[in-house]
Amino acid sequence: MAISKVSVIGSGTMGNGIAHVFALKGFDVFLVDVEEGLLKKGIDTISGNLERQVSKQVITKEEKDLTLSRIKPFVGVENTPGDSDLAVEAVYENKEAKLSVFNKLNSILKPECIFASNTSSISITELSAASRPEKFIGMHFMNPVPVMKLVEIIRGYSTNSETFETIRDAALRLEKVPVEVFDYPGFVSNRILMPMINEAVYALMEGVASKEDIDTVMKLGMNHPMGPLTLADFIGLDVCLAIMEVLYNGFNDSKYRPCPLLKKMVAAKKLGRKTGEGFFKY
Repeated sequence: MAISKVSVIGSGTMGNGIAHVFALKGFDVFLVDVEEGLLKKGIDTISGNLERQVSKQVITKEEKDLTLSRIKPFVGVENTPGDSDLAVEAVYENKEAKLSVFNKLNSILKPECIFASNTSSISITELSAASRPEKFIGMHFMNPVPVMKLVEIIRGYSTNSETFETIRDAALRLEKVPVEVFDYPGFVSNRILMPMINEAVYALMEGVASKEDIDTVMKLGMNHPMGPLTLADFIGLDVCLAIMEVLYNGFNDSKYRPCPLLKKMVAAKKLGRKTGEGFFKY
């Protein structure tokens, strides 16, 4: 099935990035959120990011204007256009919230429409159980979406080959690098990344080294572009904790136990860049 119309549910950091890349590559995009103000903020972010691409001569001013013209805002999941070929869910990392979105979409969108979740850790099989499991797939973009090339494409238990091939082809049209992943907690990226971040938080809590020195070791010793504590702040400590809890509950293995300091910081609303303070102040 050829995809031309894409609904993106959620206009936050990941949602507006996903809308950005689809619209830039010629897809018609329906950007959906619960409030008009959130949609305006999301589209303003897209416009600003496109302008940066213009200034760096990645795209032209005409391409920016054409990209924005392809994005249409809609308030309320129930108002998602029924002729969408693909619906990409990009709401916050909560199983019940995502299930609610897909349950609503299932009765609105045409039967041929593929459902994709941008979840970073929640089981695709569990999310798909109540809504067209054969046409349900994970499409996990990396942040920031317009810059990062990787897309994890996650097969649920019932995802059929046609769905996988269609989404892989769509990722290639976006000039992304698709990687096939099967449905286990955390997939590949976060199953490896989050325990590293969690261990860095343990090292800080136990006084092994300062936060600055922990990050310096990983940047200069392992050639990482940023240290794990800075990266955790960038991702959001609440998101890191949610993913660690998915890993811990999914594998029932103590090696995935979230660090008490991480839990304490989330309880104190010190979530990183988005709140102005996490391991570092912004």
